[in-house]
Amino acid sequence: MIKQVAGAESGRARTDAGRPAPVERSRWRRRSAAPERAAAAPRRAATAPGGPGEPVKAPGPSAKAPGGPVKAPGRSWRAVLLRALALLTAFVGMVAFAVVLARLTLVSVPGAVGQVHSNVRPGDSLRHYLLHATTVDAARQVGGNILLGLPFGVLLPVLVPKARGLFGVLLRTAGVMLLVELVQGALITGRAFDIDDVILNTTGALVGYLLLGRRAGRAVHRRPAPAVHPSEGSVADPA
Repeated sequence: MIKQVAGAESGRARTDAGRPAPVERSRWRRRSAAPERAAAAPRRAATAPGGPGEPVKAPGPSAKAPGGPVKAPGRSWRAVLLRALALLTAFVGMVAFAVVLARLTLVSVPGAVGQVHSNVRPGDSLRHYLLHATTVDAARQVGGNILLGLPFGVLLPVLVPKARGLFGVLLRTAGVMLLVELVQGALITGRAFDIDDVILNTTGALVGYLLLGRRAGRAVHRRPAPAVHPSEGSVADPA
């Protein structure tokens, strides 16, 4: 019995001696896998989406996104309706103003024959109003001509998109009123050409443009936001 137990223990000892310990085996596996991982690391870095040394794009609203260019939102039906209504109102106002302008400037005044004279020197009529006319007559002449040019500064930026600028409004107002004065001096009885009237009318257009016309023109003819292409992304400097 003692011999059998001794033989069994000696056989187990020989078996355990020929088998490596579990701890030693795991260490051996880690040592053998370390060179493979070191060799595979450069390959993984090279096949990564960014790649080594490639600048990293900073995230943002203009970052690259799948699909086509980002289109700006279009006008809603309500905005289109309001724009059409504003244009129609401005057109009706311009027609009414043209009728009033014709009745005030292109109607004969037979009783004024011999009392009016043409004036081609800027400032002469203004000096006459200030020095020789009463306060009421001076205010009526100067204020009336300024008010006569006021609608040009308000309505032209709305009806004519190219006339939204100050220079365009003043140039068109001066051209129209110069034509009216030429017709007065050449064809209308009791009327005369006066360059000071053109200057005052243009001043009125300037006042109307600064008070209301500039804002009205920008509101009606507002430019839509440009489309943003997704490729226009910002590139951040590599760290």
